[in-house]
Parts: sequence; C-alpha cells; structure tokens
Amino acid sequence: MSQDLPLYGRHALVCGASAGIGQAAAMALAVQGAKITVLARRVERLESMLPTLLELGAQSAHALVADLDDRDALSDSVKDLLEAHGPVHILINNTGGPAGGPLLQATDEAFLTAFSRHVLAAQRLVKLLLPGMSADGFGRIINVISTSVREPIPNLGVSNTIRGAMASWSKSLSRELPPGVTINNVLPGYTDTERLGALQQGAANRTGKTVDQVMEGWLAQVPEGRLGLPEEVGAVIAFLASPAGGFIRGVSLPVDGGRLRSL
Repeated sequence: MSQDLPLYGRHALVCGASAGIGQAAAMALAVQGAKITVLARRVERLESMLPTLLELGAQSAHALVADLDDRDALSDSVKDLLEAHGPVHILINNTGGPAGGPLLQATDEAFLTAFSRHVLAAQRLVKLLLPGMSADGFGRIINVISTSVREPIPNLGVSNTIRGAMASWSKSLSRELPPGVTINNVLPGYTDTERLGALQQGAANRTGKTVDQVMEGWLAQVPEGRLGLPEEVGAVIAFLASPAGGFIRGVSLPVDGGRLRSL
C-alpha cells in the first residue's frame, strides 16, 4: 500500500456503515488508504464488508457492533476501540432518519428518540474522539443529514426538526473546535437507499398513489432527472475528509441533483 495515499495513517469511524450512504462512505475512505472502522448493529453485514475495504486500499478494517440508541454502551465500545486501534481522526455521523408522517401526528417519544439517536449520540462521539484529533492536529467530523435543513420536506416533520437541530449543533461546534479539526454537513437529496424505498412506500400508502407515481413526482423536482447514488455522496464525504478539504468548515453541502430551490 502506498503511503502517498491522502488518508494513509488516518483512522475513520463510519457510523451506519452496513448499507447505503454509510457503506459507500467507508468504501470511498478506504480508496484513500485510511484505517476503517465500520459501526452498525448488523454484525453480518459489517463483517462481510471488511475484505472489500482491504481490497480497495484500506490500511486496516475493523467492525464495531454498536447501537446509537444506547449511548453508554456506545461509549464503552468506542473507548475499547481507541485503546485497541489508536485515535480516530475522521468521524462520519450517519444513521437512519425517523419515520415519516405529519408533524401533528408525531408523539413526544418520536422526537426524543430521534434527538437522542442523532444529536446526543454525535455529541457523545465527538467528546470521546476530539482529544485524539487535537493531539494529532487532524480531525474531520462529517454529518450526513438532509436537504430538509434548507427546505423542510412534507410529511417528514420529525426528521425535518431533528435534522435542523443537528445542523445548528454542527455550526455551533464549528466555532469551538481547534484548528485542524473541522466539522461539516452533507445534505443528500433523493438517494437510492433502503430508507428511500421505505419513504416511497409510506408516501404511496398515505396518498393512494402507486409507488411509481410517487417516484415520478419526486424526480420531477430534480433537474438531473434521477436518484442520486450512495457512491456519489460517499465521494463528497471522502473529499471533505481528505487534506484537500481542510479549509472547509461549518458548511452544509447539498448533494441533491439540483433539487433545492434556495441559495
């Protein structure tokens, strides 16, 4: 393996890495030569990824089975990871969003669960990993959120609320992190993932449309005329994680095929 790869010697922890954008981000970081730790609840999927990560160029590859809903157990697992494999320089905060539905039908528990899974879990991870980033003078925190940060999406009320909170948390933190440690958000649009399929079926059930009609309506809003690929979002994440992205700090970058209408 060439030590000239951009992320050789850097350790990346990728949350929600068993599928979709998280998996694509792990693959893209592996190509740049990083040490990769993939985190999710599905152990079989994580372990099946490890040979591919090594083939792509990862310096090493490890699986960490953890649940972002259980922050104390998550902390213990991450502490063990740091002791066994050294500091983490790149943190990808990525997890599935809340179920769809009108905001006025949402329960208190839905808000609390989503806030805990997204904001509080990310806060816990940053506090655990920041000392190592600071000591090595290199850190990248990248949050996979949603275009709803800019324009709320109908019938995703809880998600819109929590994604906005995550973006404000990130922007606030960008003013507090030391030089060399950056934080940014990636805002995927309609992307070909398992979650999008579930949202598509939910929209069809609510409206009486077919799933094909729902998809046609979505794609009519996208100038590129297609769904995004997880690999396209993963490539943007890998750029922000690389040395080339070192002067980008506190931004929310849409990867949405031009769907957003706002500046």
